[in-house]
Amino acid sequence: MSDQTPQQPEQQPDASNPAEPDFDAMTRDIADVPAVEVITTVAVHLMSSAAVNLGLAEEGEAHKDLDEARKLIQALAGLVTASATEIGSYHAAPLRDGLKSLQLAFREASVVPDEPGQGPGEKYTGPVHG
Repeated sequence: MSDQTPQQPEQQPDASNPAEPDFDAMTRDIADVPAVEVITTVAVHLMSSAAVNLGLAEEGEAHKDLDEARKLIQALAGLVTASATEIGSYHAAPLRDGLKSLQLAFREASVVPDEPGQGPGEKYTGPVHG
């Protein structure tokens, strides 16, 4: 007996069936993307979603959900704070600016404002003042 895993014959995805994605190609593609690009892309998605949940998009009031916005801003603050030294100030500075803008927008949108330092993400960024 051998400790090796039996090799399966390689199967090519059926190009006529779009339901079968080529995961090998997708894996290779993401491996080629620099970490800074992945981090900033995720941060931009978090910012966009938080802005929508703060009611800052078109038809904003229909999508306003401050509980969801709080979670997204908290996650964004953790990501930006943790990755700032890795991605450098060139990339981190605009993310910090966007984060601060969202934190201030959250403060303005809240009926009952959080105490300074208790707003979303402020445990990572410190108190945010206008």
